[in-house]
Amino acid sequence: MTATGASEGVGARGAPVSGPWWWARRRSAVLDVFLAAASAMECVWEGANFAHEAQLPELVGMLLGLLAGPVLLVRRRWPVVVVLVSIAVMPAEMGGLLSVVGLYTLAASDVPRRITALLAGMTVVGTLVTTFLSLREDVATQQDFHPPMWLVPVMALAVGLVLTAPPVLWGLYIAARRRLVESLRERADGLERELSLLADRAEERAEWARNEERTRIAREMHDVVAHRVSLMVVHAAALQAVALKDPEKASKNAGLVGDMGRQALTELREMLGVLRTAEGAAGRGVPASAAPERLAAVASQAGAKATVQARSSAPSGASASSAPAGGAASGVATSSVPGAQEADSEGPCLTELADLVGQSRAAGMVVELMVDGGADEEAAAGRRYAARVERTVYRVVQEALTNVHKHAPGARARVRLAHRDGELAVQVENGPCDGGAADAGLPSGGNGLVGMRERVTALGGVFVSGPTEAGGFRVSAVLPSGGPVVSHVAG
Repeated sequence: MTATGASEGVGARGAPVSGPWWWARRRSAVLDVFLAAASAMECVWEGANFAHEAQLPELVGMLLGLLAGPVLLVRRRWPVVVVLVSIAVMPAEMGGLLSVVGLYTLAASDVPRRITALLAGMTVVGTLVTTFLSLREDVATQQDFHPPMWLVPVMALAVGLVLTAPPVLWGLYIAARRRLVESLRERADGLERELSLLADRAEERAEWARNEERTRIAREMHDVVAHRVSLMVVHAAALQAVALKDPEKASKNAGLVGDMGRQALTELREMLGVLRTAEGAAGRGVPASAAPERLAAVASQAGAKATVQARSSAPSGASASSAPAGGAASGVATSSVPGAQEADSEGPCLTELADLVGQSRAAGMVVELMVDGGADEEAAAGRRYAARVERTVYRVVQEALTNVHKHAPGARARVRLAHRDGELAVQVENGPCDGGAADAGLPSGGNGLVGMRERVTALGGVFVSGPTEAGGFRVSAVLPSGGPVVSHVAG
């Protein structure tokens, strides 16, 4: 910073320096040259008068004025020097313009205020003494003029204040205004930088949200479709194995494959419709953050409808083949009737676990479903937990059974559901693979366990998976209950 408060290398309003030496702008240099010339002419004229009154050669007084007046050229660089020179030439009664401009520049600069106050006080005292002596001498020369004794000191004080206070006050005002403008400019620059950072962060959050939505939608697609497609592959493999040996059983398996295919197509059609609706809502400025939840709800409804349609149109043999599933789900499979449509609209729930287990039994897997906690009757009546909790438990069991079909064909599986205080626990464990069972050759993308872990941890739960000592595999999840939910009871 220079003595006047302007930044070196930067002009007013942040403009780059375009003037010579210490001037920020050329017009500033022109102004100072004009003021210095005017001050030099004044000081030369006043110096000649002072030399005449002091009985000195006029050339001496003119040289003194010629030396003192042009000091205004350096007022922006060294304002203290200008004020000191003006104080030094006060006894010669010269430098009025030099004193006024010097005090203004000093007050408008970044010089400490104590130095400004000291130099202004010295200027007032110097002006007061010089004016007092001059007025007293003038009064003494006039024999017929006898003013009061207080007149000369008051006049001297008034002249001193008039020549000193206005330039100092004006300079202080300009300095305060300059600091205010600089602070506003810095604040504006800071706000601009902050807005830029906020825009960058908003873009990052938007990208993260898009990636998160893609992941969630992909997880929903995987959970609701892969299970049925896997069952279709298992039934197709069984159909191929018994086509020639047992035509009746082959016909039953073919019917099951057709049912599974129709259900999978129905779910895919419904989910694609939800995605198109979400894209249209996003185009209209409506947030589509609930698309994964809607996908789960639509998939559950579509699965329920497809199951009802398949059972109503299936041949008697196919119905007989799925009798174990119906027996295992007695009192529970009615979740797809109108009395439970409101619960199903929020996605799969615990009451549909029996149907899920029955589908795996129909595919030839030996599955045991155990419910601990004495809540069977209450669970059959409707939801006991938050929709996201029940949906997550359902998806964990679904993916775990799908993995058993893929990686352990012929293995026995056990599904345990435990209702505890404040939490809900689920465990799916299968034994070693039966060497005599045919491998359906189901592909694995490696995303099943990852999806289950993401679902459970998103609700604040704990997920553990790994092999057992008996050569099987175990998947366990514990989720906070999230508080009881009012059951939707029909009628």
